[in-house]
Formats: sequence, structure tokens, C-alpha cells
Amino acid sequence: MSEPGVNAIRFVLDGEIVEVADAAPTTTVLEWLREHRQRTGTKEGCAEGDCGACTVVLGELTGSGGDAGMRYRAVNSCIRFLPTIDGKELVTVESLADGDKLHPVQQAMVDQHASQCGFCTPGFVMSLFALYQQQERVNREQVVETLAGNLCRCTGYRPIIDAGCAMREYAEPTRWSRADAQARRRIDAVGALRRVSPLIRPGFWAPMLLDELAAMVEAAPDSLLLAGGTDIGLWVTKHLRELPQIIYIGEVVELQRIENRGGALRIGAAVPLTDAWSAIVAHVPALTELAQRFASPPVRNSGTLVGNIANGSPIGDAMPALIALGAMIELRRGEATRTLALEDFYLGYMKKDLARGEFVVAVNVPVPNTATRVASYKLSKRIDQDISAVCAAFAIDVADEHVVAARIAYGGMAAIPARAKQAEAALVGKAFAEAAFAEAANALADDFKPLSDMRASAVYRLQGAQNLLRRFFLEHATKQVLRTDATEVSA
Repeated sequence: MSEPGVNAIRFVLDGEIVEVADAAPTTTVLEWLREHRQRTGTKEGCAEGDCGACTVVLGELTGSGGDAGMRYRAVNSCIRFLPTIDGKELVTVESLADGDKLHPVQQAMVDQHASQCGFCTPGFVMSLFALYQQQERVNREQVVETLAGNLCRCTGYRPIIDAGCAMREYAEPTRWSRADAQARRRIDAVGALRRVSPLIRPGFWAPMLLDELAAMVEAAPDSLLLAGGTDIGLWVTKHLRELPQIIYIGEVVELQRIENRGGALRIGAAVPLTDAWSAIVAHVPALTELAQRFASPPVRNSGTLVGNIANGSPIGDAMPALIALGAMIELRRGEATRTLALEDFYLGYMKKDLARGEFVVAVNVPVPNTATRVASYKLSKRIDQDISAVCAAFAIDVADEHVVAARIAYGGMAAIPARAKQAEAALVGKAFAEAAFAEAANALADDFKPLSDMRASAVYRLQGAQNLLRRFFLEHATKQVLRTDATEVSA
């Protein structure tokens, strides 16, 4: 006998279980909210996860039994397909107020005069609400980072940031505090949605085990594998494409894990970027800025690191850093598995070494030792949530102030993210000195013939790539002594 409601999408909204039986697999959360529930507080701005007007918060169960709790994160509802929130809690701006009493986040927005036209305001409120649920105390830096995925064209950010900084100064609300009286009820409601068999719907399958996933992909190799949807969602909202059968990997238990295996982080294909970058940065702090500038919090909360890898975009910001670190990927087709160096995965523009019916299971990221100097830099037109013109990553092993090994990778410089092998060769065996890095910078012209497009010209890209290599040297050179060709000059 099948599980009751197995073909219905089930989630919690305002403490009650909602079942949706008739939604198409590519119905977005935004579309359902506005057109089927008349929750018009959630707005459509860009329909591509860029402006944040559509921001909602998803709650997911953590732990079990008496240790069970809820984790709340902001996501873009405009590119999130409704079936992917099965088993979760959905929170919208209409959910927050307790009768006529506003939630502290909302009240702070009012008191700080942080809204004018108001179109973007609900999205800002929901991003700040997620932060409110995550942190007992907040500072300005956290608020600014939280709002990186929200755009406002008329109010200006100062009063909005002020509201975020002030929201914790209000008394705890009776509804939607970190531990209000309804919290247990919400935990129990979400816990009741736990499935014992996969969600199977017309056009949408959500296996729960890796073997189930492998069998489904092998049986239907032309299916579309979906993780966070931060790219695939745009195929529907912007390109108006009809998608084939979708196989959603977000419920596969084995793909949700991060493990430290013998000096390398193994990150499963369903691990969100937020968690993946957190694990990487904990071991490689030099990548902190890259992680913070990778898209926005709502995008990182939905998208996955392996999804960014499998997408194969030449401007994906994760790949240069992972290639520089020597990352390996695990692939599976049916029962067969293999491993491949990430740099060998990309064969040409949007072409990958991926057989029909094969998929990426995980990425293994080596943790560098103390002799390795690591950095990654990004050039783009704006700081937050922008596509790179050039992204560079460096992992240089140094012993006795000489380069003994070098891995340098760039994105945005070619049809694929790739290593700069001529530049690497110019460094290995040389003193860690300005002259060697000048030679390596010149060698980049042999490694890449960049193109010109709307983001940057070929000349800018090459000069930018060379300057980033010089920046790496200047940031990592010994502070007391700068070596030149023939002399040592005290710094």
C-alpha cells in the first residue's frame, strides 16, 4: 500500500500542513503563492534570483526526537520549484505579524523609515527575518552580508541596514521568536511530513537513496538532474523552456553529507553552497572573500557546489579555486563509479566528460598544508552578487623561499575554467620573487586568448589576470624582505 498523499507536495505554512496535488513540476513557489494563495506580499521583480523582491524563508528540520529543531534560511521563491519544498516549512511576509502587532523586523523597518515605494520591502524583511532566527545578536557586518541579495532603488540602504541592526533591540515577540510557544508545534508538523518512500509525481521524481537515484538516471538518461535550481529555474522563468523529466537530488541522504576523509573534504552533490563554503573556509580561510562574494545568501542557500561544477560555466566562481586546490570529482553511472580531476572534466564550452546517464556524486577538495600559499580574487562590476569578468585562484607551494609547486587557475579567460600552465612553469624552481612573478604574468598571454563581451574586453581580462598574479605575490611576499633579480631590498 502506498504512503497516503505520496503524490502530493506537502509542506507547512503558518503551522498547518498544506497539500498540493495539481501543480506542474516547474511551478515556482512565487507563482503558487501569488496565483493560488493570493499571498501578494511576495513580489516578482527580476524572475532570476537577482533582486530579492521574492525572498521567502524555508524551515528545515534538524536533529530528531527531543533534540529536533528548525533551521531557517532565506531563498528566492521566483526560481525555486514548488516540489522542492516538500517536507519543509514555508514562511512568507504575511506569516510574521501577530494580529495587529508587527514582528520586530517589520517594526524596525517602520521606525527606521526604511521603506518608500515598498515593492522591495517584503524581501528585505524576509532576509532580515532569517538572520533574526539564526542569531541572538547581530552586527552591521552580518546585516550587510545578509542583504547582499536584496536590491532597493529608492530608499537607500542606510535606513534598511539601521533597521537590521536595531531589530534585536525590541522585546521578543510572542510569535516567531527563536523559541516561541508555537515552535514545538511547527517542529512536530514538519516532522510529520517525513517520507518513507520517494515523492513521485508526473514529471518530477525525488529519490531518497543514492542507489535509487542511480537507477532512475540509468533508466531515464535524458532526464534533467535538479539540485538547487538557481540556474535551471531561469530556463523556465526567462527562457520559457519546457523541461524534460526532472530527477531532484535534494532528498538523497548520501548526497547531503560533508566528510573529512584523509585530508580532503568530500562534499556531496546535494550540499548547499552555504554549507559547502562554510566547510571549505574553515580549512582554507584565504577563500573567505570568494565565499562571501559568491552570489548572494538566498542563492547560496538553494544552489549547490556540485551543481556549480556540473553546470560547467566558464565563469563559475567555484571552479578556479577548486582546480587550484587539486579537487577531484566522483561520478556514477548505474553501479559503475569513477574519479576524475576537476580540471579534466571540462572539454570545451559547456562540454563535459560525462557519459549519458552519468552524474556527479561528490567533489573532494584537498586541504592545503602550511607550505601552500592560497588566494582567490574576483574582478566584477560590483562587489556583491555579480558575474565575474575574471576569477583567479592560486595555490603555490614554497620551501626556502623558492616555488616548488604551483597551481594557477582562471575563470572567464577561456571557454572553460582552466589552469595557466605556462605561468606555472615560469614560477616552479624560481625564487619567490618579483622577477619570477613578472615572467609568469607575461606567460599568461600564452595561456589564454580571452574574448571581449559585455562584461569586459579581451585587453582588460588579460591585464586584470596579470595584475591578480602580481597581487598574489605582493600579498604573500615576505614582509621584511622583497627579493629582486640581484639584490635584497628591505621593506
